[in-house]
Amino acid sequence: MRIDQKSISRKEYITVEFLYNSIKDKFRLKLHSDKSGFEKRIYDQNLYRPGLALAGFVDLFTYSRVQVFGNTEMKYMAQLNEETQRETLDRLFSFNIPCIILTDNNSPFTLLIELANKHHIPLFSSEFATTKLIYLVGDFLDDQFAPRISVHGSFVDVYGVGMLFVGKSGIGKSEVALDLIERGHRLVADDIIILTKKGEGILIGSGTNLVKHYMEIRGLGLIDVEKMFGIRAIRYQKRLEIIVELEVWDDKTDYTRTGLDGNYQTISDVEIPYIKLPILPGKNITVISEVICLNYLLKHYGYDAASHFQQKLNKRLTGKEKEKNSIRGVDYFEHDFE
Repeated sequence: MRIDQKSISRKEYITVEFLYNSIKDKFRLKLHSDKSGFEKRIYDQNLYRPGLALAGFVDLFTYSRVQVFGNTEMKYMAQLNEETQRETLDRLFSFNIPCIILTDNNSPFTLLIELANKHHIPLFSSEFATTKLIYLVGDFLDDQFAPRISVHGSFVDVYGVGMLFVGKSGIGKSEVALDLIERGHRLVADDIIILTKKGEGILIGSGTNLVKHYMEIRGLGLIDVEKMFGIRAIRYQKRLEIIVELEVWDDKTDYTRTGLDGNYQTISDVEIPYIKLPILPGKNITVISEVICLNYLLKHYGYDAASHFQQKLNKRLTGKEKEKNSIRGVDYFEHDFE
């Protein structure tokens, strides 16, 4: 099955105002200038330290990025006289810089604030060390510009494993998810799931801002999982680790019997383990879903039941393991006749 996925328009830019309002509390940002440059746009997820630009070499100055002034930049500026400082900053601020962040509790000197206001460049400071701030702000910007897609299904955290149920409309995805919630697992999103690519091999899923943790149950209508089952029954985001396609049993379809050949679905160039699960009357899909996740965890920690059984079988067939006199799994029944 090819999962129906729709690309969401990738952000071309964010404003300095959006950046500030989003991270000011989390990364302890203080505003030192006025807000005249808050409408400036940020197009790049990377940050830049303008040491060479301050020294006068601007041929390779990546001015369109968020500029970070650490201890090196501030100490360099401090040893300049006021006239040279003004010339240096005027040269730097002649470029369309989106904003400047001072790190390591560095306080801006008066001339820096004055020229930042003159050129409408927002000036912030943070108590975080330069390396830490670049990592945190860079991760935030990377998330904002990351590719995103939407998929249709039900996304549940089962034993800490992100499991996405897909299949035809009305097959029972939401009902299986609801049953898992009743058994103590957690709903991430139902119906529309937004998947964001984080790094090379990671997809993080969440619900939409509107739907969040509502579910549609055919014949019943909409329910609010958070209000009905409590905070323990939900989570706002989860890494996608397994895709399970539900389908009505088809005699003409070959379903895996051993699990030796792993199947994968590719979403945003990320390969995700994929299982096709046929539905039959009396088949407990909820319990099987739990077993799928437990088996995934076993594989993650180095034990693959199918491969282990195959190795035992090969040893028996090649004579490396002697066959026991009895085919029973127990050599001797002791006095326990339950």
